[in-house]
Amino acid sequence: MQVHNTKKRRHLKWMIPATLLAGVMGAVAIMPPPADWSDHLVQALQQYNNRFPQEKVFLHLDKDYYAAGETIWFKGYVTLQGLPSTQATNLYVELLDKNNNIVQKKLFAVFNAGAPGNFELPEAQKPGVYQLRAYTAWMLNFDPAFTYTRTIEIFDPAKKGGPAADSTAADFSVQFFPEGGNLIAGQPNTVAFKAIDNNGYPIEVTGTIKDPKNTAIKSIHDGMGTFEVTPTAGPDAYQAVVKSAKGQSKTFTLPVAQATGASLKVFNKGARIFYQAVPANMGDTAMNKLVVIAQMGQQLVYKALLDVSEGRISGFIPADKLPSGILQITLFGSNGAPLAERLSFVRSNDRMEMDILESDVAREPRKKSTFVLRLPDTLQSNISVAVTDADAVPVDKNAADIVSTLLLTSDIKGFVYNPNWYFKDTNPATLQALDLVMMTNGWRRFSWEKIAKNEFPEIRHPYEQGVSVKGVTTGVNGRPIVGGKLDMIIKLPVDSSSMFASAPIDEKGQFNIANMVFPDTAYIYYQGSDAKKSKDVNVKFDIHFFDRATQVKIPYPLRVPPAIDNNSLKLFLATAAESNKVNRAINNKTVYLQEVNVNAKKIKPEETTEKRYTSGMFSGGDGYTFDLTKENPTAYNIFQYLQSKVAGLQITGDLSNPALSWRGGKPGLYLNEMQTDVSMLSTLSINDVALIKVFRPPFMGGFGGANGAIAVYTKKGGDNPPANDPSIKGFQLYKKAGYAIVKTFYSPDYSVKKEVHALPDKRLTLYWSPNVPVDTLTHTAKVEFYNNDFSKRFRVVVQGITDEGTVGKFEQEF
Repeated sequence: MQVHNTKKRRHLKWMIPATLLAGVMGAVAIMPPPADWSDHLVQALQQYNNRFPQEKVFLHLDKDYYAAGETIWFKGYVTLQGLPSTQATNLYVELLDKNNNIVQKKLFAVFNAGAPGNFELPEAQKPGVYQLRAYTAWMLNFDPAFTYTRTIEIFDPAKKGGPAADSTAADFSVQFFPEGGNLIAGQPNTVAFKAIDNNGYPIEVTGTIKDPKNTAIKSIHDGMGTFEVTPTAGPDAYQAVVKSAKGQSKTFTLPVAQATGASLKVFNKGARIFYQAVPANMGDTAMNKLVVIAQMGQQLVYKALLDVSEGRISGFIPADKLPSGILQITLFGSNGAPLAERLSFVRSNDRMEMDILESDVAREPRKKSTFVLRLPDTLQSNISVAVTDADAVPVDKNAADIVSTLLLTSDIKGFVYNPNWYFKDTNPATLQALDLVMMTNGWRRFSWEKIAKNEFPEIRHPYEQGVSVKGVTTGVNGRPIVGGKLDMIIKLPVDSSSMFASAPIDEKGQFNIANMVFPDTAYIYYQGSDAKKSKDVNVKFDIHFFDRATQVKIPYPLRVPPAIDNNSLKLFLATAAESNKVNRAINNKTVYLQEVNVNAKKIKPEETTEKRYTSGMFSGGDGYTFDLTKENPTAYNIFQYLQSKVAGLQITGDLSNPALSWRGGKPGLYLNEMQTDVSMLSTLSINDVALIKVFRPPFMGGFGGANGAIAVYTKKGGDNPPANDPSIKGFQLYKKAGYAIVKTFYSPDYSVKKEVHALPDKRLTLYWSPNVPVDTLTHTAKVEFYNNDFSKRFRVVVQGITDEGTVGKFEQEF
């Protein structure tokens, strides 16, 4: 075997505090008093890092585009302080529509910093632009801009083409970013700019700055560029006349130049990052004492005191020992206030290198292909692999990979177009464009002003370990129970297992069972007792944030993905439509029998319950019927149960008082065919509901039905819980949702004869594995799969992370 060079990631000495896992992140660290004013800033950064370590998430998807009826396969990667988050257990993933309503959401179990998952898209899935959102509970304590989001487009396979091109993309805007933050009057300033169209995508521009020199400007990469300007003092700002590539001309105003303060110039030379402070007035004694602090991932990497009166205004930061990532360089005044700030990207040779050691590619129908991946010589590598049809599956070049996400976009605010491009090589043009990204985007994981004043984030969500069941107990007098216990019999219908647990009740009447791990749904039969063993105890379980149906607020506008080549899209949709037909045949398990004449009409299973409950106008109608006597719903109430189940019905806000909308109006609400309201239905236990009928607009069964109707029926005698939900004498039932059960990717083995192999094979994803086994001796991994009926070229995408936090991606077409 030939030698394979390995590049190990250079790490700062991350210190993950034990208090993180103990759940007491709010404890104040004890530190010695600072030696001088600048040490106070260093201590504030150290305290923030110890108490609030960064957790990040990335999702590797099998494809960039999907059609209704397909399955979204993904692998979640979780890191803490740049290393695999081996203590993480819970990953929350949501699929949001263009209005930020949750279409699907699941909790996935994280093991060894990875979480396999999938979302099944029904064939009735409305086509359009969606977002995948992934996060841990710990990440919710901080700015939502740093949760993982990814835009995907879902198509209707029955249509031959995609949506019409957006004809409103002619408008554009230009933003200007003085280096360091402010324009300084009377001093040479470097100003970066970014031009985007009204969809948020970059456009190329040219123009002129109306200064004494009529400075010309021109974008050099993805709408970004820089120019030099020396503004004069005064209230008037310079104007920029900018022309787009389509000939449209607009005038923009630059920021007003400041006569006080200071700016910061940075020159990234790779091994050394040079900086220079630029005071507005060299004679201003308030600017005599300055300090430069550089941090990466909340770790101090450089500090220098500057004395302007003695001419010490510049220096350099050694970067040859730093890992790849964003370096934040901040200039502070003697009062501890930040004066200027600049980001710089460190490019180290520390990528996780992967390649194909051996390959045996079979392009004939249903023949087996084999790839042997060569991986770094590390203790452990965690990789996921997708193989798709290179001709029929479109590729979104704007989709970020694990490298560009964890090293770049997860640490800055603002949209970065095609972030993977900046990691393709280390050519001067690429590095210059990457520096433009640093100048036109902001780093705001924390505020220097706030942490210097010991103003830290409020911890609303502790670091989770497993699933918790907690709540409060009260007595017949309504007061909290002091002492006592809550006995629980926990049954798992998915595997018929059961266990017994007992939770002590503390002095506040609260109980908590933490670190539970179970799939699907747990049936918790509980019985509380006080210190005197009295059974007159009321129990109220806490509602987890993930069980609440709230509309998600995405910090960035939803961007329509770039248009796909029409020929590629037609091939993709036609194949997806044929694949859906095959999947229906497999799922229906169709068996052809000898022809039999049947005269009696077969009653549908749902009609038995519906006929027992509905009458009059409620017995018919156009809509949806949900028979809960045959289900074990885990929803909080009927509104959570219905959310995302009915196309067009919008249910948003707090589940206790949700907002309902259908075709611009409120649907009518009925309880046992009597008109009711939201407050009545929201308090109704889902376990008491037998049937829900949702009528499409218009509904003629009563008043207020122009926008449809929701009819709810409570259980009658005879509608007992299912056989796998037996009651236990003296105990009450509480259902708790656990980890989602991840479907197994279908990969046929054509070396074995099976009845299902008689069906056509129209798979677009030929191979998907979220956890490919790696041979620790040879540091190789084998990928084997059988071709479908038509693919001639394959796209192999490998993404992963090592135990040292080195990330990498390999992509090649065969």
